[in-house]
Order: sequence, then C-alpha cells, then structure tokens
Amino acid sequence: MIENIEKLSKILNESYSEKTLQSSLADFFKTNFGVNEFSLNLGEEKDLKKTNFSYPIYKHKKIIGTLEFSNADEQTQNFVELTSQFISLKIQNILLNDKMQRDIDFHDTMKNIAKMIETQYELKYIIPIIGEMLDKFFENYLVYIFLKDENKKTNNLSWPNNCKDENILKLVKDLNKSQFSENEKIYAIPLISENKNVGSVVAKSTSGKISSKDKEYFELLATQIAITINRANVYAEILKHATLDALTGFYNRRQLEERIKQEVANAKRQHAPLCGIMTDIDFFKSVNDTYGHAVGDLVLRNIAKIIRSQLREYDIAGRYGGEEFSILLPFTKITEAQMVAERLRQTIEQKTIDISKINPDAEIQKLNITMSLGIYEIKENDKDEDLLRKADKALYEAKNTGRNKVVVYYD
Repeated sequence: MIENIEKLSKILNESYSEKTLQSSLADFFKTNFGVNEFSLNLGEEKDLKKTNFSYPIYKHKKIIGTLEFSNADEQTQNFVELTSQFISLKIQNILLNDKMQRDIDFHDTMKNIAKMIETQYELKYIIPIIGEMLDKFFENYLVYIFLKDENKKTNNLSWPNNCKDENILKLVKDLNKSQFSENEKIYAIPLISENKNVGSVVAKSTSGKISSKDKEYFELLATQIAITINRANVYAEILKHATLDALTGFYNRRQLEERIKQEVANAKRQHAPLCGIMTDIDFFKSVNDTYGHAVGDLVLRNIAKIIRSQLREYDIAGRYGGEEFSILLPFTKITEAQMVAERLRQTIEQKTIDISKINPDAEIQKLNITMSLGIYEIKENDKDEDLLRKADKALYEAKNTGRNKVVVYYD
C-alpha cells in the first residue's frame, strides 16, 4: 500500500495537464491494480462502458469530477478512497493553472485584436487574422465570421471559406441579438459598434454545450471585433482618397498609376530613360496558409523595408496589390535597372525573418524568402500602361522558369 502511494505521489507531481494526468493514472491503475479501463471525467459526467466503480472528486463539498473504473476490486476501491484527496488537490491545481493560462490567452487575444487597427485597415486582411486568433483561442469550437452587406442587407460569410451548417446560416440570416441554437452547441452574436450592425460571429462547439465561461469570453471578443471592423470600414472610406498603402508606407495602386503617368510624360519630354520593375514574393500564399496572415504581414513589411533601402531618393515604389510591388526607376537604363533588381533579389534572398514573436507555436521560427522580378524600359511609342504591363510579362516568365530570378522584357 505504501509503495503504491509513493508511486501515485510521483505521478501527481509529474503531471502538468488533464491529459497527462488521465494517461498516467490509467497506466498506474492498470499496472498496479489490473484495471482494464479507467477514465478521469471533469465537469460533465460521461458514461464509461463496463463501469463498475465510480468515485466522486470533491472541492469544498462540491463534485468537480469523477474517477471511473471498469473492473475495480475491493482493494482498488479502498486505495482510491484513501488517496482521493491527493488526486483532488492535483486536479484543482491543474484546473486553476488552466484557468489562469486561459485568462492570459484571452487578454492577449483581446489586445492583439485591439492593436490590429493600428497597422491594418483592409477587411480582407483583418478578417483572416481575427479568424486565426479565434480558432487558436477556442480550440474546441468552429468559429465563423459574417460581414454585413449594406446593399443587399445580408450577412455574407467572410471566415472561413465555407459553412455548410444550415442551423448557423439560419441563425445569422436576420440576427439582431445574441442567440443559442436549440442544443446550445451554437452561439451567434451580432457585431454592433456605434449602433451599426457590421456582421455577426458564430461559435459551434465540437463536443458538449457551450460553457458559460466561454460564452462570456466570446461576447467580450465579439465586442472588440465589432469595434475593429467598424473602424476598418471608416478608414476604408478615408483611404479611398489617400495615397499610401497602410501596411508598407509605399504608394497605393491608385497613386502609383498617377505617378506612372507623370514619370512616363517626363521621360518622353526629356528623352530620358525610364525603367519599371514588377516584383512578386515567391510562394507567398504558402506563407499565409502555413504560418498565418499576421506572419504574412510581417514578411511584407520586411520586404518593403529592404526595397526602400535599395532605392535612390527619387526612385518610386508602390504596392501594386497583395504580395506584388512595383518600382519606377527614372533616368535609368535597362542595364542599370538589371543591376538594381539583381542586388535587390540577392538582399532579399539573404534576409532571415524572425517570426517567433508573431507565431511562437510555429515549427520554424525563422523564414527565408525569395522574390521574382521582371523589368522593362519604356520606349517612345509605348503607352503609360505598357511600362508595368510588359514588366509584368517578364515577371510571369521569371515565375514560370524557376522563380528567384530577374528577367528583362525585350520588344
């Protein structure tokens, strides 16, 4: 008996989670008492087939779980009664640690969503990041984000790519207040900020009913998400008339097109050379899919910083869209532009990007990125749009002949 108590004490000291405690206790009772099937059930009681002995675990006279045995003899039952208090204390410590860690994770998620508006203004980037945060926090839930279409007065799915659950689609159709499904496994919340309904967010439990604590977490996060989306909508209206891309600080596409017109006109008037470079980060979609959109944004900021460091004061850089950047090199011949592009390609290839602060759970903490580039020098008879259109053709060839290379377009 004393020997088994010592073994149990060692197991309790070394267990750090419900899962490890469950596994260790199962091995312990099987090895020392011949128990074929054991289950540690916390919260909701679960049925264990062939159970012949169930022992409650208490905290201040309140049952917090049960120990279930398939074939516990009298000796096993006596041992459990003798040691149940030690097991209870360990379970309480694990539950307390889990609660503290979950509170920390919750506040980190709230903080990250709140900070997002400082660097991101476009919903097509914001929503996937929020979705990934919610998926990470609510591990046992499927989370869906719907955005309000003011023209059609409908809620359209924005995260993830699809939802086939008719109960969810029915709940969000005309959602004006928080609502549970009949089995309480689905909870839908309208996203309302400044009296505007900007969408809805839905959580679907993959196990039991949604707990009251998770419901509270979900409501608080929904409030923060609504504020973030509403601000993004407001900023989107402002940025329609702005000139810079919010993430990189480069010209946005609209302003870049204006600068192309100016530079092409200057080059033709002065009979000066002008080159355009189109760039594309290789396999960028894989970065987003593997490490998340927050890491993707970090990569874009790093690439933009490198591009800026390689250009002259009067050179022009713009974010053409997604992971594509455009560069205008006034007073630059094609041979010189090739040197600039090759130097840029090599610098990016040698750069290591640390993602540990953005995605600490990733298997790889440092990324190496490459870039493909296409170049074209404007000709006298070319139109404004030919500069980047032909540079883009060269970029297409670079991507289709191996990537991480510079290709020049010649008429």
